Amino acid sequence: MTSSLYIHIPFCESKCSYCSFNSYAGLDDLQMRYVEALCADMAKTADSAHVEPLRTVFLGGGTPSILPSNLLRKIIETSSTLFPFADDSEISIEINPGTMEMAKLESLQESGVNRISFGVQSFNDLELKQIGRIHTADEAVAAINMADEAGFTNISLDLMYGLPGQTPLSWQQSLETAIALGVKHLSLYQLTVEEQTPMEKMVDEGKICLPDEDALSAMDETTSQLTKESGLDQYEISNYAQSGYQCRHNIVYWQNKDYLGFGAGAVSCVQGSRRRTVAAPVQYCERVETEKSVIVEEETLKKDASFRETVIMGLRMNQGVSKSLLSSRYRANPTDFYGEKLSKLITEGLIQQSEEYLFLTERGREIANLVMSELV
Repeated sequence: MTSSLYIHIPFCESKCSYCSFNSYAGLDDLQMRYVEALCADMAKTADSAHVEPLRTVFLGGGTPSILPSNLLRKIIETSSTLFPFADDSEISIEINPGTMEMAKLESLQESGVNRISFGVQSFNDLELKQIGRIHTADEAVAAINMADEAGFTNISLDLMYGLPGQTPLSWQQSLETAIALGVKHLSLYQLTVEEQTPMEKMVDEGKICLPDEDALSAMDETTSQLTKESGLDQYEISNYAQSGYQCRHNIVYWQNKDYLGFGAGAVSCVQGSRRRTVAAPVQYCERVETEKSVIVEEETLKKDASFRETVIMGLRMNQGVSKSLLSSRYRANPTDFYGEKLSKLITEGLIQQSEEYLFLTERGREIANLVMSELV
């Protein structure tokens, strides 16, 4: 049974040049209709869903905070009416600093939201402009301070390194600014130039230059040093937190557990079956309104493929993947499953195992993608 819920809000004020997510600018007139359809979709599913008290709820996008307060409250209150919530549930929302005001923060808190993830990406105005963000560094700082004043104690920031024009020094300055703000969680991602994005075209045409490998290596060293000094422990390849502030919702993904997803393009994973809804917001609304299925793709992984996926996802976490979990779920253990391939990675000092966990070494995390490719 699932105990996690993801809700997708596909609206944005503008589309960032690097973004490949299912998000759309210029659809403000659709917002109320979309929220009505979203709530109706949840109500229809709630009748047949086998749901334990929800331990995590996550509103992502897109830019959920672009919605008016009344629509955000409607989504949260509807979900809490339809599904049981645990007493200590983590209720998160992604916020763009350029779409925030105190009244909205207070409304979110009153509706039960207790974790905010700010999509800052950089505290350098030139870098923000290069990637198409709508906020400035000062506006980001003001939004974070505002959330603190509103009483939110669980605040996370997303920052990106490897941005166009970024240097090791400017990355250090952004990271130092984030740490100085006293947030409890940082998600620090290396920029990936996704296919069919404006950024890919700009890179191909030579209009922007990305940092080279030496610069990226220096940024990684800065990240390791500053997070350790500030007491933000790495618990996943790209995520750092003070004790007790790890993102419980994302850990559900990394442990390959069940979750329900609602909204345009949302994915659910229930009892080994992964389902994706129609991506276009208008089509999503139309299907809900005409009582047609919003599911456009469904896949059930075979046992071996699911085992591999669970191992790969679990290795993203510093703790690693639980061998007892693998045994109970698949009646298999990684040593027997991978054989010589795993023994080789252990001998090379890239993977270690304890009585309970299989995990990447520090050296293994540095080339995590290569290590994991051996286990796919």
